[in-house]
Amino acid sequence: MKIKFNGSGLGGASLLLILMLGLFSGVSGVTAQEDTSGSSPESFQIEAILDEIAQHLVRRDFSSALRVFDALPPQEAEKTPIRIMRASVLNSAGRPADARRIANDIIAKDSRNTDALMVLADAAAVEGKDRERRTFLDRIIGINPAHVRALNDLGSINLRNRNLRIAAGYFDRSLTADPNNGEALVGRAVVHRYNREARNAERLLIRAIELYPNWAEPLQERARLFKGAGFYGDALEDLNAALKLEPDNYWILVDHGLVLMDMNRKPQALESFNRAVKIAPDIFMAYAYSAGIKDELGDYAGAEQDYITLARLKPDYYFAHEAIGIIRMRNRQWAGARDAFLDAYKQAPREFSYAILAAINWMRAGRQTDPKQFLAQVLRTAPANSLDQAMLRLFHDLSGDVNVVSRVESEQNIYTKSRMLFYLASYYDIRGNRMLAERYYLMVQELEAYASVEYRLNEIELAHRGIGLRGAEGSQQ
Repeated sequence: MKIKFNGSGLGGASLLLILMLGLFSGVSGVTAQEDTSGSSPESFQIEAILDEIAQHLVRRDFSSALRVFDALPPQEAEKTPIRIMRASVLNSAGRPADARRIANDIIAKDSRNTDALMVLADAAAVEGKDRERRTFLDRIIGINPAHVRALNDLGSINLRNRNLRIAAGYFDRSLTADPNNGEALVGRAVVHRYNREARNAERLLIRAIELYPNWAEPLQERARLFKGAGFYGDALEDLNAALKLEPDNYWILVDHGLVLMDMNRKPQALESFNRAVKIAPDIFMAYAYSAGIKDELGDYAGAEQDYITLARLKPDYYFAHEAIGIIRMRNRQWAGARDAFLDAYKQAPREFSYAILAAINWMRAGRQTDPKQFLAQVLRTAPANSLDQAMLRLFHDLSGDVNVVSRVESEQNIYTKSRMLFYLASYYDIRGNRMLAERYYLMVQELEAYASVEYRLNEIELAHRGIGLRGAEGSQQ
């Protein structure tokens, strides 16, 4: 079958590539129809080659697709649409420099070739050069103000940067050019969602779903709209439908897990996050949620491994280091907990709680004077006359506790007081005064400052000692 594409403003071969790669996600408003005109044997051969390329692109096997181009007759391979197709595949294969060479050669002969300019814009996108990408997209709009894909890409760039008014303008222009364009419908709906214009967002998404029933993205976006409004059952229904269309879509699986968490179906949510991890093991997001669920369900070994992976993939996410420290304190692995809190402190040097927790574990792992040099460095950055400074000095000097106790007991903020009482309990515990330690551990529990790290560690400590009214899992409240 020979395919003819209508209404795109692009060459047929180039559009075939775009459709196969999902760059328009099959929703550009372009229609495909069978061309029943006569075909020569040579044209059938070319069709067969292009069909083979298309099959590789469907599987996202870009290396194989590129090899098939070599089978094209030279006179066909040098045609501009074929060269643009090849350049586009090179971009998708992560070879933007090769794609750029082809596109620049075409533009040298035809400076107004918008397909070649789009290849250059895509090459810039692959390399993360947003300013250069916008420059090429603006050139395309200057040549063709109704170029739908360039308008959509500019809308998406501004949407990502939360320039909502500008993004809305580009999507509106795209919809003026093509009222049924799926990318523009979804993009404009997302702008409405961010602006809390739920009815307008839902109207556009319903239209996109009706027009493109085999496209998962509008279903996913409507699910996010439902989730934000608290309609979790409706959101889950849309995400289930989206997963039928794209069962290996990482971000749909993450959204699926989040909705299940909202519905308090955490074991099922964990299944979704685990599937996402298997699909894209180098993306950090799913690990954050899977680790939290495993931690809450008591799978501390599994949670620790997820947190370790999360910390490796995103070192500046200091909550992962914090969670590792908590789990290791639960397991009485003092040296490991010390290292985790030191890592957290490196990423968040104004969070003095991490420095104090590192010192506590340092002392438990060895001699009480071991963290002295580290604490001296931290003390130089702590706010003067603050409780944090006083507590750091207590652990540094190993004396002066009477004044610190007085300040802590008179503190009015329950979260600050809860933190400091836990540090005092730990101090006395390390110094061998069990009675005072347990007094302060129990005082922390009475304050019920559930949101603090120290409250959770305190519940773990009380459970280990077998005192208090609650077990360690009370920390999850």
